[in-house]
Amino acid sequence: MEQMKEENNKIIEAAIAYIRELFSSDAGGHDAEHTLRVYRNAMRIAEQEAACDREIVALAALLHDADDHKLFATENNENARRFLEGQSVPQDRIETICTAINAVSFSQNKGKRPETLEGQIVQDADRLDAMGAVGVARTFAYGGEHKRPMEESILHFHEKLLRLKDLMNTETGKKLAAERHEFLETFLKEYDKETQER
Repeated sequence: MEQMKEENNKIIEAAIAYIRELFSSDAGGHDAEHTLRVYRNAMRIAEQEAACDREIVALAALLHDADDHKLFATENNENARRFLEGQSVPQDRIETICTAINAVSFSQNKGKRPETLEGQIVQDADRLDAMGAVGVARTFAYGGEHKRPMEESILHFHEKLLRLKDLMNTETGKKLAAERHEFLETFLKEYDKETQER
């Protein structure tokens, strides 16, 4: 049991090193720090979900952006699969991890709920990082990188971020989202006030 736990820890450490290298040049909100926050959020939720496979959750969280269509021109989870195969992860578990990864994206899944508990946890964890103070910072970092005017970034709050609270899957995710949603609303009220002052 201890040997298996040690092997799992080595794979997690290798995954962290891999994503740090993969996202070393990103400054638009999908950097390695985003991935590590998603990983921490996912493990926090997983602690409350006894039925989940924590290794699947950890690796899906760490690799969830490794083949993001906005960042990489890969197909069939090429980067994630290469890493997992290099770590001798069994093929059936690679498929389970990739299934969880593919269920995370807001834009790609159009409101569909992931079929697996692990996918639900990672999706909640990723959505939490789009909310609260970090969500505000990431929205403007991404907007700046893509030369969007501030008003276009504000529109993103209404089109996506304010909807996330009601799309969470797990009870823990819902609780964490409620607090971050409140911050988004407070920010927008203050933004409106300051931009409308004459």
